[in-house]
Amino acid sequence: MNSITDEKPRCGWCLSSDLYKEYHDQEWGTPVYDDATLFEFLLLETFQAGLSWITILNKRENFRAAFDQFDHTKIAAYNDDKILDLLQDAGIIRNKLKVYSTVTNAQNFITIQEEFGSFSKYIWEFTDGKPLINNPKTLKDVPATTPLSDKISKDLKKRGFKFVGSTVIYAFMQATGMVNDHVESCWKKS
Repeated sequence: MNSITDEKPRCGWCLSSDLYKEYHDQEWGTPVYDDATLFEFLLLETFQAGLSWITILNKRENFRAAFDQFDHTKIAAYNDDKILDLLQDAGIIRNKLKVYSTVTNAQNFITIQEEFGSFSKYIWEFTDGKPLINNPKTLKDVPATTPLSDKISKDLKKRGFKFVGSTVIYAFMQATGMVNDHVESCWKKS
């Protein structure tokens, strides 16, 4: 990756590394309507619970390789042998509960697709299909949860999903552009 040397004003959380800047500039807050990408972010956000996002970004390609390119249909069919292999893979976060929950979440993801036609239709229904545009002046103005992330979290849990607390869901909403929390001074705000 080339070093990002421009002087664009960005959200303060992404300034510590080029990988963070690239993620911020190209993905964070950009609306995602594709089920495959939505599942990828759901998987990554659940593994991030309790960890820093840069840890996950640094291991993202390892996750991609370990979890069959984030193919939820393949992950839904993982057996105990595959799970044991994953738990030996030093390239990912080897948390047993999170690995098992990924299989459960993939199965529930498919159930939602069958019920709604796509996971995208289901998840974007919560915002009437449009990104929620917030106007935080500084990072201190960006919440960790909202009543809407509470509602989505509760609904996903009711549907059997794991590691989808309100904080994880709000981070997922930010990552997939369901909510735009770029600070006022950020070049991506405009």
